[in-house]
Amino acid sequence: MLQTIRERAQGWIAWAIILLISIPFALWGIQSYLGVGGEPIAATVNGVEIPARELDRRVQETRFELRERLGAAYDPAAFDDQRLRSEALETLIQEALLMDIVGRLGLRVADQEVQMQILSDPAFVSEGRFDKDTYERLLRFQGLTPAMYEAQLRQKMNATQLIRAVSSSELATRAELDAYKRLMGQKREISYLRLPLAEHRTEEPIDEARITAYYDSNRARFQSPEQVKLEYLVLDTDSLSSKVEVSEDDLRQLYESDQARFVQPERREVRHLLLKVDADADEATAQSVLDEIQSIRARIQAGESFEELAKTLSQDPGSAANGGSLGIIESGIMVPAFDQAAFALPVGELSEPVRTPFGYHLIDVVQILPSEVKPFEDVREQLRAELAKQRAEGLFYDLAERLANISYESRDSLDPAAEELGLTIQRSDWVGRDGSGEGLLAQPKVLAAAFSLDVLVERNNSDLIEPERDKLQAVVLRVAEHREASTKPLDEVREEVISAIRDEQARSAAKAAAETLVDQLREGADWSAVSGDLQPESPGLVDRQTADVPAGVLDAAFKLPVPAEGAVSVGTAILDDGDAVVVRLTKVEDGQVEADTKDGFSAESFILTQIMGRQAYTNMLDDMKSRAKIERKASRDSEEAL
Repeated sequence: MLQTIRERAQGWIAWAIILLISIPFALWGIQSYLGVGGEPIAATVNGVEIPARELDRRVQETRFELRERLGAAYDPAAFDDQRLRSEALETLIQEALLMDIVGRLGLRVADQEVQMQILSDPAFVSEGRFDKDTYERLLRFQGLTPAMYEAQLRQKMNATQLIRAVSSSELATRAELDAYKRLMGQKREISYLRLPLAEHRTEEPIDEARITAYYDSNRARFQSPEQVKLEYLVLDTDSLSSKVEVSEDDLRQLYESDQARFVQPERREVRHLLLKVDADADEATAQSVLDEIQSIRARIQAGESFEELAKTLSQDPGSAANGGSLGIIESGIMVPAFDQAAFALPVGELSEPVRTPFGYHLIDVVQILPSEVKPFEDVREQLRAELAKQRAEGLFYDLAERLANISYESRDSLDPAAEELGLTIQRSDWVGRDGSGEGLLAQPKVLAAAFSLDVLVERNNSDLIEPERDKLQAVVLRVAEHREASTKPLDEVREEVISAIRDEQARSAAKAAAETLVDQLREGADWSAVSGDLQPESPGLVDRQTADVPAGVLDAAFKLPVPAEGAVSVGTAILDDGDAVVVRLTKVEDGQVEADTKDGFSAESFILTQIMGRQAYTNMLDDMKSRAKIERKASRDSEEAL
C-alpha cells in the first residue's frame, strides 16, 4: 500500500496538493516572526516597540518608590493609576527616543571603557579584586550571559555619553550669571494672613444628588486595587546556614590553617608626660622646651613621682588627670616616633625626650602583655558561623539553579520544586500592584513578576527572582488567586465622600475669603483693618530658603510683581494643609553681584551651567519627540489611548 501511495505521489496533482497545504503553515510561521498575536504593546517609537509588561513594571516601581518616600503618609488612592501609567509611558518613550538618537549618531563606547566599568563594579569584587567566577555566577543568576550584560551596559553608557555631551555644551555668560545671582540672592519683605480651613468647614447636610455626583466623578479615588494571593518558595543563605553540617574536625582544621588572624599582638600599658611644641616652632623655642623636659626627667630619676609630675606639668589634657596614663596600646596606634620608643623600652625605664608633632614626651612602660594566640574554644562559634555561611553560599547557587530548572519544567505547580529541594511553600494574603505587601512582597521585582502576563494571565511559575542585588536570596512564585480592581459601593464610602465634599467646600470658602481680602487691599484698605481678629505674621525680609515660613507663602511671595515705590503687592495661596493665605509684599532687595573667584569660576556659575545644560537636554528630547513617529496603544485597562 505504501508503495502504491509513493508511485501516485509523483505527479503534478500531488505537488499541487502539497503546495496548497504548505501555504497556511508558511503563513502561520511568518505570523510568529511578525509578532502577530504576540505580547501586548504599550507604544511604538520610530518602529521600536515598548512592551506593556515593561510599562507595568515601571508603574509598579514608581508606586514602590512613592511608598518608600512617603512612608505612613502614602495613600494609594491619591495617585491615580491612569496618570501614573501615562507618566511612566512618557518616560519609556523618552528613553526609546534617546536610544534611537544614540544609534543614529553612531555614538559608541570603547570596549576598554565597558571593561573598566565591569572591573570596577563592587558587585563583582571578591577579596579586593574583580572575580570572574563571581561575575559569571551573578549574571547567570539573573538570567544573563556576559554578552547580554555587556550589551546592556554599553547601551546605558552610550546614552550617558549623549546626555553628558549635550549638558556640557552650555556656558553661562557674565550677564546671565549676574542676573542669576541677583535673582537667586533676592530677598523680599513680606507679611501674611492665614485663613484656617477649619473655620470655613460646616456640618450642614449634603444633598444626596451631590453625594452621588461626587462619587461618580471620583470613582478612581474609591477603588479597591487589583490584588493577588501568591504561593512562593524562598531560598536564602540564612535558612541554609542552619541546615549546613559543620564538624568539629572542620572547625579545628580551619583554626589551624588560619591561626594567624587569631594572634593577639604584644600590647603595652604606657604613660607619658607631654610639653607642647608647635611643629613649625623655631630652634630656640624647641630647645627651651627640650631643656625644661630634661629637667623634669632628672627629677623623676631622682625619685619624684612620674604620676604626680604628669598631673601638674603634662600639657596633654586627655591623660594628665590620670597621671599621664594612656592605658593599654598596640603597636601602630600612636604616631611613629612615639610608637617606636614605647615598644623599644623595657618596663620601668624612663625614655629620653621623644619629639613628635605634638611636642616632647617622656614615656614610661608600666607593663608588657606578650603576644598570644586566642584559644580554639574562644573562637569556636565564630568559626562555625563563618564556615556555615561559606558552605551555605556554595549550596545556595547550586540549589538556586535547580530551583530555576524544576520550576520552569513544572510550570503549573511549585510542589515538585518544594519536594525535591526541601522547601516550604509560603502563602501570602492579598497583595496589590501598589506595593501594599510587606517585606519580600513589597519588593519591585517580586511585584513585577506577580503581575506579569506570564504569571498573572497564563498562571505559570515565575522565573527565578533576585529581590535585592546585595543579598543572596532567590524567589519563585505563582498566583493562587486574583481579583480585578473594582469600585467600592457608595454605601461603603458614603462618609468618606461627605467628608471630601465638606473639605472641598471649606477650601473654596477659604480661597474666596482670601480673594475678597486681596480685593479690599488693592482698593486701598488698611492691612490691620482687613485682618480683623486674625493675627498677621510678619517674618520681614525672607529669601527663597527661609525655613520658618510655609513653602506656599514663599512661592506666592516670589511670584508677586515688584511693588512700586510706596505701594504693595498682594496675592493669595493655598497651603498644603488647606489653609488659605493672603500674602503682602512691601519691598524687594536683589542679591549682590560679586566678582568671581581667582580662577574665574564660582559655585553660582557651576550651578547655572548645570541648570542650562539640563534645559538644553530637555529641549533636545522635546525636539526629538516632535519629529518622531510615536504611536501610543490602548491601555491594558481601558480602550482609550494613553
